[in-house]
Amino acid sequence: MDASAVTMMLVGMVIIWGGLAASILHAVKKSKQSKAEQSKA
Repeated sequence: MDASAVTMMLVGMVIIWGGLAASILHAVKKSKQSKAEQSKA
């Protein structure tokens, strides 16, 4: 593979895995917030 193909592959991997990590972190934060609100009520 030439350098441009490797670069595009890495960019795609960062976008996909970064989006997955961001969505997991968002879901964890939301679940902690909802649990905290339920315990207050």
